[in-house]
Amino acid sequence: MSINIKEKDLFIKSCYRPEIDGLRAFAVVAVIINHFNKDILPGGYLGVDIFFVISGFVITSSLYQRPSKNFRDFISGFYERRIKRLVPALSVFVLITSIAICLFNPQPITSLITGLTSLFGLSNLYLLKQSTDYFAQTTELNVFTHTWSLGVEEQFYILFPFLIWFSGFGRQTKNGARNLFLIVLGLTIASLIGFLYLYPINQSAAYFLMPTRFWEMAAGCLIFIGFQKRKTIEQILEKVPPIFVLTLIVGIMYLPMSWATTSTIAVVILTSVLIASVKKGTTAYTFFTNPKVIYIGLISYSLYLWHWGVLSISRWTIGIHWWSVPFQVALMLGLAIASYQYIETPLRKGNWFGKRWKTLVVGGGVLLTLSGALYTLSQPLKGRIYLGKKSKCKPYQDKTCTSANHPHRAVTPFIKGTKIQRKKCFMYRGPITDEVMDLCTIKPKVKTLPTIFVAGSSYAHHFSPVFEDLRNEFGIGISMISKAACDLDPLLRIRNDSFSCKDSNKNRISYIKKNAKEGDILFTLATSPLKFDKFFKKSVVKTAKIARNKNINVVYLTPIPRWERLKPGISSTCGRNPEIEWFRPLGNKDCGLYSEINRKVYNETNKETLKTLKKIDQSFPNFHVYPIHEFLCDSAKCPSHKNSIRLYRDNSGHISLYAAKQYFSSEIRSFLIQRKLIQ
Repeated sequence: MSINIKEKDLFIKSCYRPEIDGLRAFAVVAVIINHFNKDILPGGYLGVDIFFVISGFVITSSLYQRPSKNFRDFISGFYERRIKRLVPALSVFVLITSIAICLFNPQPITSLITGLTSLFGLSNLYLLKQSTDYFAQTTELNVFTHTWSLGVEEQFYILFPFLIWFSGFGRQTKNGARNLFLIVLGLTIASLIGFLYLYPINQSAAYFLMPTRFWEMAAGCLIFIGFQKRKTIEQILEKVPPIFVLTLIVGIMYLPMSWATTSTIAVVILTSVLIASVKKGTTAYTFFTNPKVIYIGLISYSLYLWHWGVLSISRWTIGIHWWSVPFQVALMLGLAIASYQYIETPLRKGNWFGKRWKTLVVGGGVLLTLSGALYTLSQPLKGRIYLGKKSKCKPYQDKTCTSANHPHRAVTPFIKGTKIQRKKCFMYRGPITDEVMDLCTIKPKVKTLPTIFVAGSSYAHHFSPVFEDLRNEFGIGISMISKAACDLDPLLRIRNDSFSCKDSNKNRISYIKKNAKEGDILFTLATSPLKFDKFFKKSVVKTAKIARNKNINVVYLTPIPRWERLKPGISSTCGRNPEIEWFRPLGNKDCGLYSEINRKVYNETNKETLKTLKKIDQSFPNFHVYPIHEFLCDSAKCPSHKNSIRLYRDNSGHISLYAAKQYFSSEIRSFLIQRKLIQ
């Protein structure tokens, strides 16, 4: 079978569905609204899941009956189109944004490495290695965090064309469509099972990995094949009112984060139904095919790239405020339109060098050249183009960096006059070993006095000033066996492999069993129990039983109130670079601005966790719940400040040095005495 270029173009145009671009517009707008302010559309991030379904549908439809001479012609043609579609706009975005972040961030290395890996479709793996929480505010300061979704898609594109060809679908064999459907269906089921299993125990992995996202793109593939071979399926779905489906999708975007797994599955299913049900004559079709809506869909790729860059740079500079939003939206649209018209469209439709292999070689060359540019920014030019003041204060090294001039810096674990020091006892990578735990353990001044085993993540570490005061007053022993991003979990369900959490938990549980004596205290808390609520109760009960068997006590903190932001944008940078900069005119002032969350919101969000802890407290005499939220919240609200002093060092919920020293030392001391845990 032979077909000329003109006939091929006509075939492709005949398959074009303008309403799909309208759906793209809806998805990208939902994502942008969510990234501007999560309170307006909490589940707007699900727009990315809509993109995944659309990608699977469009890729399958574009390969349907596309003639190819042989496998080499098929695979080279596929990757040529992908390179033309993705590389030009991404390359320009990464280059310009990398330079921009170097102007305003004195330490842009994380952003630059993320940008570098995004060029090769690997930023999702890099972010996973960094144990990035996509929903934490620190991700908003990385200008390339959003490229994780491109990494997932590009990794999908590596696998999918092989499935297309070797199933026979790409060669248009008799049973090709059936074979592809069955193969993809099997992989979809495996992928979905993996997603459901991994999400409760390692949310970052479930979120960033392609294998646990495969099912979403595969859904689009399955719905396309189903329509082609089983018209009755399409006819049934056509009867579903698309405006009703769209309303359901919007409603799901307002479900709480504890429903994230259910929300994701529901949105994928509903998007598949929506693609089938949007037909001419429906209200949804009229809306999605409005020329202005279609245009937003056409520029959605460039708009998705640039919107995050604009927001992230804004957070490093002027911030995001009601008065800045119109200008920021205008800048996003301007950059996206320019990218679409002058970079994306001409290079995607143009015949670059006549031969495919030349296109592939040049595309690879562009990526390597850009990699060199990013290396230059991160190494030879490191910090040289930064437009702000160079801070001479080096925390943990310079004695001038005191709590007075840097009250929100992380200074834990640090106990003066002991071997517990930050450099030795605060671990990011590698498992906690017996050697490390021995190094970070100081015995009580008198053998009969208790030792407090501090086991948790960085949130527990930030209470080290409390333990320092307890050590100085009572002579008790301290063992700092906490680890970044690793909550205590005796069930060994929290993996977080990039931080060796499973091995660390196994080792520190063993260490406590081996070294704790009667009357000792295990101090711990869960950073965010809702991430693993399916086994949270079992994990805490297991902790209580281990302590009971050793005849030691547990002090378990209730969840610490957290904000998405104290003030949109600027306050994120306060702990990192607190000097007043010309490009951050409100920076210092904003560091002290008051914020709060409603007490009812806190109670509702943590209802099950509080109920679980209370029940275990009543069931185990050795288990003591310290209600930290009662101190941090009053009857109506949970404020960011107390007596004009900021209680947190960042917006993720880490207690500030001042709060730990001035408030919690006395509060926890009284709690321990009242419960007769120390005397």
